[in-house]
Amino acid sequence: MSEIKENIYRDFGICDEVYAYCSRIADELSPRFQKIDEIAEYNQAKVVRAMQEARVSEECLNGTTGYGYNDIGRDTLEAVYAKAFHAEDALVRSQIVCGTHALATALFGNTRPGDEIFSPVGLPYDTLQEVIGIRESAGSLKEYGISFNYVDLLPDGSFDYEGIRNGINERTKLVTIQRSRGYASRHTLSVAEIGDLIRFIREIKKDVTVMVDNCYGEFIETIEPIDVGADMIVGSLIKNPGGGIAPVGGYIAGTKKCIENAASRLTAPGLLKEVGPSLGNNRLLYQGFFMAPHVAASAEKGAIFAANIYERLGFEVAPNSTEPREDIIQAITFHDPQGVISFSKGIQKAAPVEAYVTPEPTQMPGYSDEVIMAAGCFIAGSSIELSCDGPIREPYTVYFQGGLTWYHAKFGIMMSLQQMIEDGFVKKEQLV
Repeated sequence: MSEIKENIYRDFGICDEVYAYCSRIADELSPRFQKIDEIAEYNQAKVVRAMQEARVSEECLNGTTGYGYNDIGRDTLEAVYAKAFHAEDALVRSQIVCGTHALATALFGNTRPGDEIFSPVGLPYDTLQEVIGIRESAGSLKEYGISFNYVDLLPDGSFDYEGIRNGINERTKLVTIQRSRGYASRHTLSVAEIGDLIRFIREIKKDVTVMVDNCYGEFIETIEPIDVGADMIVGSLIKNPGGGIAPVGGYIAGTKKCIENAASRLTAPGLLKEVGPSLGNNRLLYQGFFMAPHVAASAEKGAIFAANIYERLGFEVAPNSTEPREDIIQAITFHDPQGVISFSKGIQKAAPVEAYVTPEPTQMPGYSDEVIMAAGCFIAGSSIELSCDGPIREPYTVYFQGGLTWYHAKFGIMMSLQQMIEDGFVKKEQLV
């Protein structure tokens, strides 16, 4: 069988040295992958239990049009999310077009003019900075009189508890915690770390609303941030919880009051969750959520594989090859913009869709720097599918994520390494 596999990879232009190097590392990772499978198995049962408790029926898989009144499939799906994430309620809609939109909906809905939003983990992800008004943009929270304050993590990656205590004040209405690293150099937060942070914040201000940007973290652990005290968790359906099947959408899960406030912003005051047709997407959203634990596990394996492949070649990787994982993102730093481009070209060549396209850096909405993205996906822009992206700025880091199957994630990293060799960033002699 090994010879058959080697031959099919040769057909893609992968040399024998890359195949042997990658195969050896993949074999070494088998015990670690077994532990990931155990978490996925638990989370799979958790999702099935939520679906059964919500009484999902065949009728739920149908869609509605127009106003979407009495959409049993939409309402039951929201119950499924609430049960799976141990929330009081949830808002799960195709009308939420991305993770940034979901976060903006939660922030606008749960703050008022004169309030302040506080981040204890540094600046948020690039696209949210225009929503807040850190970078000027029409319609930002800043224009509505909602201010923003933040404290960076300490140099060792720990929380600046003194700075947090000084940063929270009488105007602080909402604390936002970004779980994943985004384009920052900091580590991704574990659910346990988030829980410690929330407990500390509540000692300072008991009634503050705590929102966690949960993007890329769903189903990587057996618990989620609501289990440790968060009032809201927010994410995108074209990341982990959509399982690579949801065509669009976002979710907000949390307390009934937080969800009511968010719904008033997504639709209109008084209309709340009663409107919003599912437009035939219900089956895809249910099936995607059902598949999500397995898909997230596959993507996590791909990230660990990438870390081991590139760390052994001398590149900076975060997390490193042995650290615990709290999301599906793998950062690899090249200190050369052409390295980022070369890696991205290799990922694109492994795509099932538009593998013939060559990715190039370009300006994109919501980003201050040119960004390169490789993503030959079934769902446009889906970063739970094999993909990578990164801003063209120092230290020139690429962020790899996704892979609906472990095999495709593995193939993508092999293709990236082959491209790096062809472009002169890695020599075959290093593959020992």
